[in-house]
Amino acid sequence: MPAMDLRPLQIGPYRLSSPFVLAPMAGVTDAPFRRLCRQFGAGMTTSEMTTANIGLWQTPKSRHRLDLDLDTEPVAVQIAGSDPQQLAVAAQACVDRGAQIIDINMGCPAKKVCRKLAGSALLRDEGLVASILDAVVRAADVPVTLKCRTGWDTGYRNAVNVARLAEDAGIRAIAIHGRTRACRYNGEAEYETIAAVKRAVKIPVIANGDITTLEKSLEVLRVTSADGLMIGRGAQGRPWIFRELGHLLNPTAENTQLEKIELRDIMLDHLSDLHRFYGEPTGVRVARKHLTWYCNSLDDADAFRHQVVRAECAAEQIRLTKEFFRI
Repeated sequence: MPAMDLRPLQIGPYRLSSPFVLAPMAGVTDAPFRRLCRQFGAGMTTSEMTTANIGLWQTPKSRHRLDLDLDTEPVAVQIAGSDPQQLAVAAQACVDRGAQIIDINMGCPAKKVCRKLAGSALLRDEGLVASILDAVVRAADVPVTLKCRTGWDTGYRNAVNVARLAEDAGIRAIAIHGRTRACRYNGEAEYETIAAVKRAVKIPVIANGDITTLEKSLEVLRVTSADGLMIGRGAQGRPWIFRELGHLLNPTAENTQLEKIELRDIMLDHLSDLHRFYGEPTGVRVARKHLTWYCNSLDDADAFRHQVVRAECAAEQIRLTKEFFRI
């Protein structure tokens, strides 16, 4: 497989160690998962989407989402909302907590987010988009980035317009998911719109959507000429995808073949981290979805999956995992 030819990805003063970054995903990319992806070479990880309503930041969910990765650089936080001033206040509050990059979410297609005219719903109102971008860039004395979709629906793909507004406002990089809001996660992502954005602006453009294999990564880079790739669902249960992608940049690097014992240790360490981070029983519940995703990479795992996702305590999840991998 040919090596990729990518320059280092630069966001403001931060030169990322890799052009392959983890997509912020609510309910998935918590602090334990971000740590794991960075261990495998993700160039940047971003907090789960956090509401711009700072009055809600004292809930347990928000406290976990705002548990920032202060031991790594850059520390990136994603915020979501529809009121420019509220987003500006939230951005500054995140900076005060240690954020070094603020990411604005205009890509989430979830109904509960779009009903509040946030996430990808904002793409219907370019005037409001411009106001939000301007307000947040002015408020935050750190680089601001944008995550969006190609448009509201297939009849209104306006990502090029939004990208130009972003560049004019001082946004330092833009990540684009190759679907409209109406598409949600259905069908296949398209990359022609991302390619058009890349031709239209000078800021870094990061491609996102359906990037689950090395072959697809090469295809997306070829079609879009993007400066980097953002991996979302492709990293669920496969955080080592970042190591595999890194091998494409440097084919002479150490072999990236995943051994069975390494996979066991990855899972056990992740489980322990989740149990510590959330405590029981929340950590056990959160771990179930990650265990399900890991099982997709395991042979003859149906019986193990059936048992481990029904485990009621941390010790049982760990015991069942050790037993499955008994070598």
